[in-house]
Amino acid sequence: CLAHPDRPPSPVNVTVTQLKANSATVSWDVPEGDVVIGYAILQQRQDGQMQRFIREVNTTNRACVLWDLAEDADYIIQVQSIGLYGESQASKRVHFRTLKETDRLPSNSSNQGDITMEGLDKDRQLQTGEIIIIVAVLVMWAAVIALFCRQYDIIKDNDSNNNKEKTKPSSEHSTPERPSGGLLRSK
Repeated sequence: CLAHPDRPPSPVNVTVTQLKANSATVSWDVPEGDVVIGYAILQQRQDGQMQRFIREVNTTNRACVLWDLAEDADYIIQVQSIGLYGESQASKRVHFRTLKETDRLPSNSSNQGDITMEGLDKDRQLQTGEIIIIVAVLVMWAAVIALFCRQYDIIKDNDSNNNKEKTKPSSEHSTPERPSGGLLRSK
């Protein structure tokens, strides 16, 4: 099967690590020299009960945490590279089985370079940053709306004052303000 010349090549060295009862981390490599702007992962339970498609663009990550997996279940995953002109062919299928809740990783396993933890920390920072940006934008919009309402009330009040002056009754029908009718001249 020949790949389209502008599309990136399929990911290689697809591996599953950090296996747990309800999660796992999939990682892969991309051949050098190709522009890759994202990835797509097809995750499917081998019994066919569940299928998930994860698509991430504008990222240089070469790993993804798979979450909400069934305990002690078999899965198949395939990864595709996303380039500027389309997606690659899917990688070779990789089979893995999640652990039972009672299974534990060996105590001599090292967490150094733990892709799951590094990826989650980056995601948490990104989410916190996004929340801060969203809150700041909402506060600014609230301030703009409050300023607009204040200006609208000032304009409305000025308009209603101008209308009252225009509709003031004529002087012949009004009560004089000064009983003498004006200033007295001295002789």
